[in-house]
Amino acid sequence: MTEKGSPLILNASSTLDAAREVFKRGGVIAYPTETFYGLCVDPFNEEAVERLFTLKGRTAKNPVSVIIPDVSMLEKVAVEVTPLARTLIKRFWPGPLTVIFKARPNVPALLLGSTGKIGVRVSSSPVAKRLSETLSSPITATSANPSGSPPPASAEEVLAYFNGSIDVLIDGGRLPGRLGSTVVDATGESLAVVRAGEVPTEEILKAL
Repeated sequence: MTEKGSPLILNASSTLDAAREVFKRGGVIAYPTETFYGLCVDPFNEEAVERLFTLKGRTAKNPVSVIIPDVSMLEKVAVEVTPLARTLIKRFWPGPLTVIFKARPNVPALLLGSTGKIGVRVSSSPVAKRLSETLSSPITATSANPSGSPPPASAEEVLAYFNGSIDVLIDGGRLPGRLGSTVVDATGESLAVVRAGEVPTEEILKAL
């Protein structure tokens, strides 16, 4: 892991073997999504999750969501998938919609913000999908910025925040950077919009 100095920089088409090794050791990887750059650590490694929170200056009350490569990996983090959630998954995945589920007991509590729930999405970014596939794991999907700062839409902006404190940066060029993912809670019978974002609330309600 890179505690000091610049991170290893990979381009979007690079092999991700080096990222896999960093991930296994509890390191931090910055990578492009369909909206902004995110920070990836192993969500089941409590020390890595703590490092992520420290790096961002994030408080424990703020949960962190994860990205998975496809629906088959959902069972690694979620206890159940409600009929409401299934409808949303079918309509909006892959894409910038984060769906909240009841979390499995093995998911570190720090990721959950004392809610017992975990936000999950399948990203429409080919790089994010390939990274999660290569790591054979869900990956954290918090934006690559210190808490309270604007999320980065380019590798240069990520380096301005974290050069010397992350281990790998996957450079996917400049991203659209309009809004973050929309976050909805689908653990019950009715939908709760937790955060407005890239997918309009009206479009979600129409799909239901």
